[in-house]
Amino acid sequence: MYKNEFDNLLRQEKKFNAYMFYGQSNFLIEYYTSLVANQLGTPDEIEKLYFDDFDFKYSKDKLLQSSLFAANNILVIKLDKKLPKKEVVELIQACNTNSDSKVVFACMGDADFKTMGGYFTQKLNAVSVRMFSPFANEAVRLLEAQAKDLGINCEMSALNHLYFMHRQDLSLCVNDLKKLSILDERITPDIVSKHCFGIGAVDFEDFLHNLLSGQDIGDDLDLLLEEGMNEIYLLNQITSFVQQLFMISSYARVHGAPNAKEILGFIPPKNVWEKKSRLAINIKPDLFLEILNYLLKVELELKSSKIDNQNLYLQACLRKISVLIR
Repeated sequence: MYKNEFDNLLRQEKKFNAYMFYGQSNFLIEYYTSLVANQLGTPDEIEKLYFDDFDFKYSKDKLLQSSLFAANNILVIKLDKKLPKKEVVELIQACNTNSDSKVVFACMGDADFKTMGGYFTQKLNAVSVRMFSPFANEAVRLLEAQAKDLGINCEMSALNHLYFMHRQDLSLCVNDLKKLSILDERITPDIVSKHCFGIGAVDFEDFLHNLLSGQDIGDDLDLLLEEGMNEIYLLNQITSFVQQLFMISSYARVHGAPNAKEILGFIPPKNVWEKKSRLAINIKPDLFLEILNYLLKVELELKSSKIDNQNLYLQACLRKISVLIR
């Protein structure tokens, strides 16, 4: 199932014997693994086996035996490659045999975990949840929740600034929120700029703006890819940015002027919003569909074709977007 379906089950306090989280967003996989494990038991009742520490026989034996010192027996298993069906099913069945036990799988990385997710069935009282990279408004709401948990008095515009400063990497954002939590003052965009430092030599928001305004992005693109940014991740972020521009453009054409709160769910810094709104309104509506279809086509080719050099291929494809815009 998808995240929104699982969120509904969480609100209904639905419990499973086995959970599996996988997909594009490592942050959401880690977040929900921790959230579920802590709902199922206390920290003392949770054991974690990460990557090479995983041992099938040990895990099965642990799940079949109740703890002598705790009411719950929670096992968190973090993987970077899928397990054989026999092992997965036996671990789930162990939790069905011993009602005190629960197992939570956090499946990280680029491995294909979709098949493994199919082993988590309703019949076995198990669930698999596929996590996609969150849109900007959803990501900022997650940061807002993290800030509240840390007791930080933080402006939404500051969270938005932090999010794009770190190229939409939620893990880096949360790390900086923990640092900011020691400050006894309201967190503003200026405070974020003073105490936090974005990664890389290229401002990612500026790169996206330049790309969609038809400017030359060759040098910045080279730097981004040289710094190790994943081609698929970069493509997904561009697609998300175009979708955001389309929502702004559509809203403005219906209502006369874009409303950041209604479109994004938060209010960005004034200069950022004005720049983005101008860009969105200047792009013809028909061109959005052409760009989005083109980006989806490029993503499919990168994922399914045997392209010798994905880096060079992506550079050529993105330069074509600049041509479309002009």
